[in-house]
Amino acid sequence: MAKSAKIAKIRTPIVCVLGHVDHGKTSLLDRIRGSSVVSSEAGAITQHIGATLVPIEAIRAMSTSMQKIPVTVPGLLFIDTPGHHAFTTLRARGGALADMAIVVVDINEGFQPQTIEALQILRGCKTPFVVALTKIDRVHGWRVVENAPFLTTFAQQNERIQEFMETRHYEIVGKLSDLGFNCERFDRVQDFARNIAIVPISAHTGEGIADLLMVMIGLAQRYMEQSLAMSVDGPGCGTVLEVKEERGLGPTLDVILYDGTLSVGDEIMLASEDGVITTKVRSLLKPRPMKEILTEERFERVKSVVAASGVKVAAPNLDRVIAGSPLRGVRGDREAVATQIRQEMEEIHVKLVEDGLVIKADTIGALEALCQELENKEIGVMRAAVGPVSRHDLITAETIKNPLYKVVLAFNTPLLPDAADIVKETKQMKVFSGRVIYQLIDAYLLWRDQQKRAMEQQKFENIIIPAKIRIMPNCVFHQSNPAVVGVQVMEGKLRTDVNLVHLDGRKVGHLKTIELSLENVHEAEEGSEVSIAIEGATIGRQADVGDILFVDLPERHVKVLEKEMLSHLTAGTQAVLEEFTSMKRKVEPFWGK
Repeated sequence: MAKSAKIAKIRTPIVCVLGHVDHGKTSLLDRIRGSSVVSSEAGAITQHIGATLVPIEAIRAMSTSMQKIPVTVPGLLFIDTPGHHAFTTLRARGGALADMAIVVVDINEGFQPQTIEALQILRGCKTPFVVALTKIDRVHGWRVVENAPFLTTFAQQNERIQEFMETRHYEIVGKLSDLGFNCERFDRVQDFARNIAIVPISAHTGEGIADLLMVMIGLAQRYMEQSLAMSVDGPGCGTVLEVKEERGLGPTLDVILYDGTLSVGDEIMLASEDGVITTKVRSLLKPRPMKEILTEERFERVKSVVAASGVKVAAPNLDRVIAGSPLRGVRGDREAVATQIRQEMEEIHVKLVEDGLVIKADTIGALEALCQELENKEIGVMRAAVGPVSRHDLITAETIKNPLYKVVLAFNTPLLPDAADIVKETKQMKVFSGRVIYQLIDAYLLWRDQQKRAMEQQKFENIIIPAKIRIMPNCVFHQSNPAVVGVQVMEGKLRTDVNLVHLDGRKVGHLKTIELSLENVHEAEEGSEVSIAIEGATIGRQADVGDILFVDLPERHVKVLEKEMLSHLTAGTQAVLEEFTSMKRKVEPFWGK
């Protein structure tokens, strides 16, 4: 009798939840699992990919219409992805990893840039999806029917709200059609293989949630059984979400296992800061069903886990493993597995330039996202690495020539003690730390703009400003050593410590002090009348009453004034500058250019 082949089984489908920031992705999962992950997230925005297993028994309990339907899918593994547009890379990785997706769209706000971005990612990954039209309970005048199917609660609404819902629904249909997708409300879809289902829901009241889960299970079971079939003998393949220190276990890994089986005692390969490492699984801990792996505190010890699952892995030498990197079970050719991991790590998108700042993050995905966001804002990155901020990072930042790039941006990662000491001692560079990427970048941009203004102001103060003055009649108070005369500032801004000349270039002397209303001042504005002391000048020789004098401008200052500061100068100051440079260029055509 021939030996029977191993029976393939259906693995848990991985569902990726995507959409615009604050449209309710994590709130949707909170409703399903009865948790409150959203309240613990920095800025109420998910910053890392988390995983939640929802078993089929829980889904059946939520949906009475599924009680009699035979289901072979064991449940759904939800991946909650960051919602802010900085996390394009994490969403792309989530999209590629997922079998299906839910795109959340706020019914009151409609499509936003990150909604379209999510759809483009799913199109590129050829991932089937459902649209969850969220926050229906926030429609003005909505009558809440807790946990009811959508059609039940929709029937309870008045005619105005029903018309509003239909209008919004077809706006979404039209927008998706423009993007090349055929879609319809879930209860009107005839062929789910050809049309994308739109399911109106409320994460707050539970309305429509059962419909959404039923549609997801139906999609998985009817159209994806072949792709979800797996052999129980396949080696485990996963992605490291986070490296965590656990009491009694030491460093552990939070992992999404998306293929094969992982067992205690299995040899695995991982990417670490020291290269590809090999270790053996010492312990496997699964979060309880309906719990999120990144926040769960109580786990169940198991001997083996089958994809798709969120699992905590304990093994030796995990402390330098890079979050966001691949995990591979080793069966056979070790070098082939190591090569595969190296290739995946080389595909990480971090563009480095010579003129840029230093960035550190706690995961590869966050590093990629931070780098991408900075690139979008035309901010260069010279050094990028996963891990805490070290003394070496700060020394590197201090050596950067551009003062606006003497900066370390640290996302969700601490400063090591020796680095913290350097920060206290130096004023030459700046460290920005944060747990929300866009806020971290905004803080840097605010500082950078302040620095720019300070640098421009300092440069402006050091540059000699054009001015044109006239010696007034009956205002010679001292003829020489120094000459003290009353003048009118005709155009420009007159400052102390400048040389005065005639328009033809003849030298007059050095302006030492300015007096206005019997007080010494540093500068005098256009139109003011002041007395000035001129060293090296004798009235009647170098200058006389009625003479028009100019501030003598060095050639290098003229270059700065014309190329960098012209927009900062008043019309009168610009006129004096043009008059003075025209005189100089009659003799030397390229003077000051």
